[in-house]
Amino acid sequence: MNTYHDKAKLLKLLAHPMRLQILDLVRRSEECVCHLSAVLDKPQPYVSQQLAILREAGLILDRKEGTNVFYGLGGKDVANTLTAVLGALFANPRTDAALGHERIAGCCCPKCTAEA
Repeated sequence: MNTYHDKAKLLKLLAHPMRLQILDLVRRSEECVCHLSAVLDKPQPYVSQQLAILREAGLILDRKEGTNVFYGLGGKDVANTLTAVLGALFANPRTDAALGHERIAGCCCPKCTAEA
């Protein structure tokens, strides 16, 4: 049941700027933790901690491919919530042009090395 308490918990999760950035990135393209770490310029353990919080809340899903784990949105409701919070396209100069995965120099994720 959706209660005010549930909505307040969701808003509290979304009130963290780094979590919003992560959600904005994975709504554009599934990404692995090493890529998110490179794009956000944050240590991998910190990004993993934020991903765990988002995953536990059901906002993101993970998918294992070989030794890599890719993260994406937890469904259409999450996408709709993000659109309501951030707009259809939040101003992020690093990702707006591509509207998807952006290759980052020095990133060793499978998507960046495959596109090189």
